[in-house]
Amino acid sequence: MNMDATDRRLIAATQGGFPLAPAPYAEVASWLGLTEDEVITRLGKMLDSGIIRRIAVAPNHYALGMMANGMSVWDVDDAHAIEMGAKVGALEFVSHCYLRPRALPDWPYNLFAMIHGATRDEVEVKRREISRLLEPFCHSNDILYSTRILKKTGLRLTDPGA
Repeated sequence: MNMDATDRRLIAATQGGFPLAPAPYAEVASWLGLTEDEVITRLGKMLDSGIIRRIAVAPNHYALGMMANGMSVWDVDDAHAIEMGAKVGALEFVSHCYLRPRALPDWPYNLFAMIHGATRDEVEVKRREISRLLEPFCHSNDILYSTRILKKTGLRLTDPGA
């Protein structure tokens, strides 16, 4: 799909979220001088082509009481990393899951999974569940707990025409 200037304006208008309104697509349409159907159609085409990945609610896990957040890191056999990463990523309590290259000799980990919980004890229970899942293929693991938020936004286009 080739994006045009209107698609770029639509992304710029919605990248910070949709308005909390009874008809959010209609409101965005009014901002851009489009019809509600045109906004929905354009967003659908961008979803289908992969230009945008999803339209979703992004809950604030801190406001929901999830105060303990840890990026668990795992040294998983390369031959099983994709398969096992998909299984870890499918767990309901994992919000992000990535495969990344190791940085040997100091950093042996190649699978990363973000775990949220109300307490560190709860996160550790979830971490043990991941450990049991990965057991035959994992050599070591660790967890890095969040201590403060430095940035909490997704990608933002600064120049919608770029």
